[in-house]
Amino acid sequence: MPVPSSVLNPPFHVVRLNHVVLTVRDLAAAKAFWGDTLGLQLTQETPGRLYFRAMEERGHHCIVLEKGTEPSARHLGFKVFSEEDLDKAQHFFRAKGLKAEFVEEPYQGRTLRTVDPLGVPLEFYFRMDKLPSVHQKYALYKGVKPLRIDHFNCFSDDVDASVAFYNEIGFRVTEYTENEDRSRLWAAWMHRKGGVHDMAFTHGIGPRLHHVAFWVPTPLNIIDLLDLMATTGYVGNIERGPGRHGISNAFFLYIRDPDGHRIEIYCSDYQTIDPDHEPIRWDLRDPQRQTLWGAPAPKSWFEEGTVFEGTPVRQPAYAASPIVAA
Repeated sequence: MPVPSSVLNPPFHVVRLNHVVLTVRDLAAAKAFWGDTLGLQLTQETPGRLYFRAMEERGHHCIVLEKGTEPSARHLGFKVFSEEDLDKAQHFFRAKGLKAEFVEEPYQGRTLRTVDPLGVPLEFYFRMDKLPSVHQKYALYKGVKPLRIDHFNCFSDDVDASVAFYNEIGFRVTEYTENEDRSRLWAAWMHRKGGVHDMAFTHGIGPRLHHVAFWVPTPLNIIDLLDLMATTGYVGNIERGPGRHGISNAFFLYIRDPDGHRIEIYCSDYQTIDPDHEPIRWDLRDPQRQTLWGAPAPKSWFEEGTVFEGTPVRQPAYAASPIVAA
């Protein structure tokens, strides 16, 4: 299944991913996990909401946690290149027959709220409140020492359709997996910022959020986090890893927060800035696709995810059989 040719002059310009809004049942438990254990910086606490950023980030937030009755994802947020791109984006989504309305969102100003054609709720913004740099305030570093938000991965019931849409708005494929007969895409990794991905799609019941990922300095930070979680009551929240992906070459760990939201801790992928970068193809049954060392992912990794609030899910467009750990 060939991937579409890159669109280098999209209808509006997305710079990168920026933030996600998640609902949690217990804000105190979430604050302890995301702040004290992971090491994100709490930038604002308001009634019913927590705002966090990672150590390199100057923007006000990359994670927003809202009090809710059930865990869900509210929006995936992306930064555009200019205010004009917000208006271009609204025109683009409305031309597709998709609702696209401007809202005033705290700390990020005029924000376009919309959905992609498969139902993933999206936010696009240009201006966000800036905070003083803490990158070199090493006394503040704790947990896994997260430097920046890196990517989203979503379950998609039709990966081909997801890739076609995000390709149209300028996301470029870096790596992809085909199904057994090579007729359909099973997964794809797409970027805007010059890494392996800002947005990825995995075949499954969707749309749902599979995980949000954070970049850390070294694999040793991941080992430190494992030791910390194993001795502070979070050993059961370790889901998969540590390991090295075949896809992306990244060193990884997957964990779950107290509400079950999946988080990937991630480092050591590669640059994809060149406009003629050629995507890498993987076979679904290649054991090194999931983990370069050959270890398969657990069943939960293929089946469990965070629902998008108010968004119905659908069964995948076709059946597939990835390698699953016994």
